[in-house]
Amino acid sequence: MTRLTAPLFYIVGLCLLGQPVIAGVIYTWVDEQGVTHYSQQPPEQEQQKANQLYSEDIEPAKVGYVAPTKKEQPQEVSELEKSAALIKEKDAKQAQSICENAKHNLDVLTTHNQLIRQSEDPTKEPEAMTEEERQAAIAQQQERIKLFCEKK
Repeated sequence: MTRLTAPLFYIVGLCLLGQPVIAGVIYTWVDEQGVTHYSQQPPEQEQQKANQLYSEDIEPAKVGYVAPTKKEQPQEVSELEKSAALIKEKDAKQAQSICENAKHNLDVLTTHNQLIRQSEDPTKEPEAMTEEERQAAIAQQQERIKLFCEKK
C-alpha cells in the first residue's frame, strides 16, 4: 500500500461506521403475565395484539435511560415504634431519659474503639467488645435516638 491509500481506507471506514442506523419498526405487546415485550419481530402468537413503534419517532435522549420505578408502599409502623410512641405519650420523663441515655451511649461508642463490657453474669470477668458488637450497639443507639428524641 502506498502512503495515500492507507488514510483513504480509514476515511472510508469511518464514513461507513458513521452512517445512521436504518430506522425500523419496533413491536411492543403485553403477555398473559403482564410483562411488556419490545422486539423487532412481531409476537409469534397471533392472538397477541402488538403495537408498532417507529424508531425514528422515539426521542434518542429518552431511549434506555428511564428505569422503572417501584410504587411507594405506605410504611407500616413497627412494634418498636408503637411502644416508643406509647412511652412518649404516657411518660415524657422516661422518654427524655431514654433519649439522653442513648445520646450518651452513642457518644461513648463513637469516640472509643476499645471498649470493655461487664458480663451479665457477675462471676465472669469483663470482656472486650468486638467491632461487630460495637457497630451493632451504635445502630441500636441511633434507633433509640430516632424513636425517643425526634419529635413527630
